[in-house]
Amino acid sequence: MQTRRNPTIQSRKIWFGLALASSMALGLAGLVVAQDSRKVDMAAAAKAGLVPLPPQPAGVPFPTDTWPRGPLPSAASPVIQRQLDAAFLRTDGPMGETRAVIIVQGGRIVAERYGQGFDEKSKLVSWSMAKSVTASLVGIAVLDGKIKLDQPLNEPLWEDGDPRRAITIRQALHMTDGLRWREDGYEDPITNDAAKMLFGPGRENIVDYVASKPVEFAPGTHWRYSSGTTNLISAALSRAVAQRDLRDPTGAERYRNFMYERLFRPIGMNNVAVEFDLAGNFYASSLMHATAQDWARFGLLHLRDGVWDGKRILPEGYVDFLRTPTTAEGATAYGAHWWLSLPNQQGLLKKGPYDSFEAHGFQGQWIGVIPSKDLVIVRLGLMRSESGWEDLGAWVQPIVDAFPTKTAPTGSSNPG
Repeated sequence: MQTRRNPTIQSRKIWFGLALASSMALGLAGLVVAQDSRKVDMAAAAKAGLVPLPPQPAGVPFPTDTWPRGPLPSAASPVIQRQLDAAFLRTDGPMGETRAVIIVQGGRIVAERYGQGFDEKSKLVSWSMAKSVTASLVGIAVLDGKIKLDQPLNEPLWEDGDPRRAITIRQALHMTDGLRWREDGYEDPITNDAAKMLFGPGRENIVDYVASKPVEFAPGTHWRYSSGTTNLISAALSRAVAQRDLRDPTGAERYRNFMYERLFRPIGMNNVAVEFDLAGNFYASSLMHATAQDWARFGLLHLRDGVWDGKRILPEGYVDFLRTPTTAEGATAYGAHWWLSLPNQQGLLKKGPYDSFEAHGFQGQWIGVIPSKDLVIVRLGLMRSESGWEDLGAWVQPIVDAFPTKTAPTGSSNPG
């Protein structure tokens, strides 16, 4: 719209008001269209058939004790070597410092490399990959009949009649609990709830900090990534599996034993350290330490549908639940405490394959599980900024592309 050369103050106000209203209407309409488009994308992805989870190849032992080794496919070898050289030789780019990379194909390690000062014995921090571990612990408790996905979190600080008491474990795993939370902007510890929970006023009792947050959305309707939510899940799990008494008043010792006896030791994750706060709460959102080989074992467990060397660790169909897209408003590439690469190109692997489900952690910790290629990739390091995720995706894409496709999508076995 063209204004007159000498408009009056009143006409300026009218013109500005009309322009502002018009732009707001157009912007709102665009936002609604974008949100609707994302909903369609996620709904379509949720209905699409999941690629079957492949069994361990005949004659290949599970790595409970030591990892079996195998050669890289001849066509993939030069690509892999080039990408590894690029990751470890250059540390000043957005992807930052790479400390460990392991590639597992067909149940065997086919590539493994460490940065200076690190080796196969180094325990490296999980950051938010611990969320995916927490989801596995929930699955074990479901298998044991200790909890159900559709039961409420039953946080004791929430009294009868509190709308937060309606939040279920399933909704929390989907990050659709609806609690007010600000996770973006990790560099701002003043307003970032995750930073305040872990290192600020919430550090001595992380669960109390999260439980004090009010409801912003009806449970199950909106997706919002929240480290706090994972710690509420963990607290509910601890109450279910760890008896309290005078010897163990917070349940922390029994909860720790549950983790090691039911998940870590059965799959050979023997180099794991987990952290608890002063109140006995597991830092389920963020603070585990394990070797790169142990992180690869964790990925392989999920590639094998929660079965390890003939023993079922996770309930049948549970891994399919974890990797089925969440369809709540705002969700773009998320399952149940696992990230996804989807055809909407909102995930890490922009070019696919779109059956990849992934554990992500702050500063570039990443476990990619890709059933169609019988592939697990672990990358651990120190990313300089959140913008480095695009570079990480661009780095790992040629590695994934170098491996042949083994299986294609069929009908989903996810029980819903």
